[in-house]
Amino acid sequence: MAIAEPGGATVRVAVCHAKPDAVFMKEIELPAGSTIAAAIEASGVLAAHPDLDPATLRVGIFGKLKTLETAVREGDRIELYRPLVADPKTARRRRVQKAREAGTREGQKWMRGGGDSEAVGR
Repeated sequence: MAIAEPGGATVRVAVCHAKPDAVFMKEIELPAGSTIAAAIEASGVLAAHPDLDPATLRVGIFGKLKTLETAVREGDRIELYRPLVADPKTARRRRVQKAREAGTREGQKWMRGGGDSEAVGR
């Protein structure tokens, strides 16, 4: 873990990790040129959330995926992402199917002949 030396150039960054029921967010100060990996270690997020696996951890800065070797800059928000619970395509298909079974107009609009195609003049 990199410790800021007195008089040396430092950067302040925030490390955050969100779970459905809690949010970990900690601002830390690191030596200039530190990496995301050093920031994660210095923040203590891995100790607070032992279920996080550093080997498979996906991280980013302000919503953009980055590697653990990326250097941090002043004011960066380092985000630790949770794995997806479901495939987004599969989840959307389930929602559409559920809407179709319920018989709502919203569930019919992507089906052939569904919706208001006659009203448009087709």
